[in-house]
Amino acid sequence: MFDICCVGHITSDKIVNTRSTMHMPGGTALYFSCAVNKLDVKYVLVTALAEAEMEYVTYLRGKNIEVRIQPSRHTVIFENIYGENQDERTQNVLQIADSFTMDQLQDVEAKIFHLGPLLADDFSTDLIKTLSAKGSIALDVQGYLRKVIDQKVYVTDWPDKKTALQYIDILKADVAELAALSGYDTVADGVKFLADLGVKESVITNGSQGSAIYSDGILHQIPAYHPEMVVDATGCGDTYMAGYLYQRVKKNAPIQQAGEFAAAMAGLKTMLPGPFVGTEDEVMHFMASRGI
Repeated sequence: MFDICCVGHITSDKIVNTRSTMHMPGGTALYFSCAVNKLDVKYVLVTALAEAEMEYVTYLRGKNIEVRIQPSRHTVIFENIYGENQDERTQNVLQIADSFTMDQLQDVEAKIFHLGPLLADDFSTDLIKTLSAKGSIALDVQGYLRKVIDQKVYVTDWPDKKTALQYIDILKADVAELAALSGYDTVADGVKFLADLGVKESVITNGSQGSAIYSDGILHQIPAYHPEMVVDATGCGDTYMAGYLYQRVKKNAPIQQAGEFAAAMAGLKTMLPGPFVGTEDEVMHFMASRGI
């Protein structure tokens, strides 16, 4: 029995900002796996990618991360373009991987399954329903809200949300994704809409403005933990969720405490390029240094 199983594609990312252009593996699967790696949690990643990018799996296994893999005809290729404001990005999708099926998850037992769809077809609603009988479901909803037109990514609605969201225990979205998903402009109204559809906890991030978590009628406000300099914001949401699920699943921490730890992990991650590779002690030291 694993504490957490993350399911999602590893991507091949091209990251462009005002200072440089970098090529590296990415996606929820990679950023979440690296962030949770040095935390005290029993963890497994279930992923799929093409043979040409199998080096990314070798990279993760070299960190002693357990990876279960299914072959795919292609690997997802994303191009992420950032301007001066690191909270804003433009995305292009250059290649798409095969969808996941329950066959890949039949033999995996976990307390919580964290689903990281990158595109709307990654997971069917039937898969979510079936998987919810095996454990709690956490979902980063971003992939269901991505519509690809001529390789460019646009935010759209999720047509099957009313059927699927009843099976989601913890949902993560940023403020723009929440508005697209709920149709409401305010976080307070948006999270209540999700709760009415069955979501037990909604984690809503807003970049450098902080985050909010809604559960049992209470909206918890989580401050942002700002680093001295933002170098790379890619993967912050995945890092946040790694910290949050760790605190909730393994530490049984209350929502406010779990959210603050997660926010500090995300802030610390932005100081260096690539995935978060720090420890719990480093996160706690960063929190203390910010005095929040």
